Parts: sequence; structure tokens; C-alpha cells
Amino acid sequence: GWQASVKSGSLSYILPCNRLPVQLMSQVRVYTSNGQKKDLGSEDTNRSTPEETLHKVGTGRQDTTNAGQKQSFLKEPIQVKVKAVLKKREYGPKYTQNNFITGVRAINEFCLKSSDLDQLRKIKRRSPHDDTETFTVYLRSDVEAKSLEVWGSPEALARERKRRKEAEIKYRENLFRNQRLLREYKEFFGNTKPRSSAAAMFFKGPGKVVMVAICINGLNFIFKLLAWVYTGSASMFSEAIHSLADTCNQALLALGISQSARTPDPSHPYGFTNMRYIASLISGVGIFMMGAGLSWYHGIIGLLHPHPIESLLWAYCILAGSLVSEGATLLVAINEIRRSARAKGLSFYQYVVQSRDPSTNVVLLEDAAAVLSVAVAATCMGLTSLTGNPYYDSVGSLGVGTLLGTVSAFLIYTNTEALLGRSIQPEQLQRLTELLESDPVVRAIHDVKATDMGMSKVRFKAEVDFDGRVVTRSYLEKQDIEQLLQEIQQVKTLEELEAFMLKHGENIIDTLGAEVDRLEKDLKQRNPDVRHVDLEIL
Repeated sequence: GWQASVKSGSLSYILPCNRLPVQLMSQVRVYTSNGQKKDLGSEDTNRSTPEETLHKVGTGRQDTTNAGQKQSFLKEPIQVKVKAVLKKREYGPKYTQNNFITGVRAINEFCLKSSDLDQLRKIKRRSPHDDTETFTVYLRSDVEAKSLEVWGSPEALARERKRRKEAEIKYRENLFRNQRLLREYKEFFGNTKPRSSAAAMFFKGPGKVVMVAICINGLNFIFKLLAWVYTGSASMFSEAIHSLADTCNQALLALGISQSARTPDPSHPYGFTNMRYIASLISGVGIFMMGAGLSWYHGIIGLLHPHPIESLLWAYCILAGSLVSEGATLLVAINEIRRSARAKGLSFYQYVVQSRDPSTNVVLLEDAAAVLSVAVAATCMGLTSLTGNPYYDSVGSLGVGTLLGTVSAFLIYTNTEALLGRSIQPEQLQRLTELLESDPVVRAIHDVKATDMGMSKVRFKAEVDFDGRVVTRSYLEKQDIEQLLQEIQQVKTLEELEAFMLKHGENIIDTLGAEVDRLEKDLKQRNPDVRHVDLEIL
């Protein structure tokens, strides 16, 4: 039998009974202490309710003794309402019987063939990919059973996995050698394939700006180096070092642009777009170490050990040519940034400060510094020619070094901020938030984070409180209500109720997943910069 505890005032009683009560739908069976059962729905309205009865028993007269209270309590029938509860199922710490896996995972992880999967149950599920609506999955328990049937035992399956793992490691070791042989083959017979997208990047946009800057700065370095050898001017040496630093840094930018075009792989699922920021950061450090450092060093040496300077005519000619070439490169970078800023709806200053295009920013700032440093060097060399004092030339070298140090500090700061993952603009974040909150399926959103991943790519994350009523109504709108009502009326037992709830509960969860996919798709369509959306369900 079972026992029910009933509290009355400060007393507690244990009531025995021989039958287990059951509650179905709206009918509630009530058991009394005298062994009678009654239906609450057919009770006479004039009779006392169970609560009133217990209240009367619990309060009683204050002047009666404890024995009298107990005797009066036993005379009154006590009614107890008991609910039927579904037994909790224990799944244990690890439960994978209802897991789904794809055919690729089944073949790779359980060493099966595609023909082995043809004999298993195929289940159509909602696809996580944007290009397909549904895809086929298999029950993990079926796949495990099939793998044991094919290989005979778990030990044999483990040996086969080990063998395949060793073969994969050996393949990766030979991959570099195979790629080298393929390159040699293409060089020998000629490569007739069209130009790759990575190479095409250097004929437009930031790639074109970088290539133009490399060519011009390389020529400037050669001519300035010859002028320094001829004149011995410290300012000319600083200019030569400046052009060499620009050439090396822009070659590094070209490498970053080519690497950023690589397609994502399992080790880098979000791609390689940050390679541009990494290259720009290294470029800023290079400008500081190679450009500013050597210029300061040569200027200090000139102040400590001044020496007369030869004719500066050729130096002036080379500086004039450098001014024209650097100015031309600067105009190319300015036009490219203006075009890109106009496309993004930003001002020229905002586009540069936010480091939207790090490669073009480096070329812009380097060429601007080059034009200013040419003016500084020419001024100091002119003062040295007029006065015959070589200290002006050394001061010019220090001025060029200070200018380069300022540019490098700005590049290091902006690219570091981009690599750390800064937030997008508040106005853009507000638009994304309002788009989610205006949807009827969303009650509220919390912990919103939108990170600029670089190169106009945004990752959006939020915790969403969904309205379960709206989600359920969305599911019901797609169902045959008459048929659903018939299913409800056919539910008579706890087992039938459990089967009914499990069936439609799983369908409602799928509907919630479809709503999440819809919201993510809307965010990407209305905001092209948003490439990755993570909506977590509260």
C-alpha cells in the first residue's frame, strides 16, 4: 500500500490505503479514510469540501483535550487528492542512443562504406546549411551496430581506426613533397589555367595600390642611396632608409593580401582575413625599427661627429623626383580610400581611423610621411647649403625619424585594436538589436555582442528569450487541427499521453530551430557585413 501525510494545525497523520489513485484528464478520484472513493465532480454542493473538513478538524474547540481532538478527527472522513506522475527516466552520464550523425561521419568514424549505409534507416532533418533545406542523417545506434556487424568486434574496429590514422599521418607528411612536384610539373609543361583570384587581387583595389607603391619606392630607394653615397648627407641617408623600409613593408602587405584570400580550412574556420592586419602590424613595427631607428641613429652620429657635405645638386634633383613619385602614389591611395569610404557610408577620416582597409592605410600613411619627410630633408639640406653648417642636415635626419616614429605608432595602435576584436559602431548595433526585438517570436534579447572581424566582416552573438506561445502557434498553424483534436480525444492512458507529447514536443523544438534559422537569415540579408550569427536560446 501507500501512505499519505496530512497536516492539520500542528498535528500530522499518516493514512494507510490499499489502492493507488489515478488522475485522468478532468476526473479526480478522492480516497477517504473509511475506504470509500468519491468523484469530486458529482459531489453535493451542500456538503463540506475537503479543505473545510480539514479546517474544522484542525481548529476544533480550544477547551477540548488532546484525546477529544483525536477522537473527533477519527470520526470525520478525511479526503486525500493524489496525482498520477510519470516515472522519471534515468539516462546516465552518457546517452547517445538518440543521436543523429551524417553519412560522412559514419564512414570516417566507424570505418564503413557508402553501401553499408544503404541498409540503415534514413531520417530527413532540417539542414544547418543555408544552401539546403533538409539533409539525411542516421541513428548513431544503428551505425554502431552496423560497424560491429562489419568488423566483428570493438577491438577489430579500433585496429582499423588506428591503421587509417597512421595512413592519414603518412599522407600529410608526403603532401608537401607532392605539392612541390606539382609545381615543378607546371613550370616544366606550362600552366595554362586562368589567373587565380589571389593574383587578380593585385590588379584592383588595395592590391593595385600596394603594387604601385612597391615599384615606386623601390626605384626611389636606389636613387636616394646613390645620392647619399655621392654627397654623404645624413638627411639623404635617412630618405634612402625610409624608401627601403617602405618597399619592404609594402612587400609584406602584398604577402598579407595574398594570404587573406585563402579559403577557410578546419584549422581556421573563419578564414584568413586577419592576415592583412597582421602584415600591417608587422609593417608598423618595421617602420619604427628600420626607418625611425636608423634615422635617429644617423642624425645623432651627425651631431656628435659633423663632417662637411659635398655638392647637393644631385641630391636636390633626386628629392624632387621622389616628391613627384611619392605624391603620385599618395593620390592613388587617397582615391582608393575615398571610393571605399563612400561605399561604406563613412567619412574619409572615419575610414582611416577605424582601419577598415589596413593595406591601403599603410600605403597612405607611408606616402604622406614620405612627402613630408622629403620637404623636411630638402629644407634642412638647403639650410646647410646656405650656412655651411652640417648640424641642420643632422637635425633633418632626426625630424624624418620622428615623423616615421609617429606613423608607426599609429599603425601599431589601429591594427592592434582591429586584431583584438573591437565592437561595431553603436548605431549599427542598435539596428541589429531592433531587428530582432521587432520580431513577434522574440520576447527579449540579452548579452548582445557584435565584433568587427576585419575587412567588413561582423560576428553577431546574442541570447534570445523566445515566446513559447508564438512558437507553438506557428507550429499549430501548419497542422490539421481536426486531426490533432481527434488524436487528443483518443488519449486514454498515460502511455498514450506520453507518446502524444513526445511526438508534438519534438516537432515544436524543430519549429523553434526553424525560427532561429529564419532570424539569422534575416540578419544577414539586411546587413551584408554580418557573416556569422550565433543566437543562443534562453
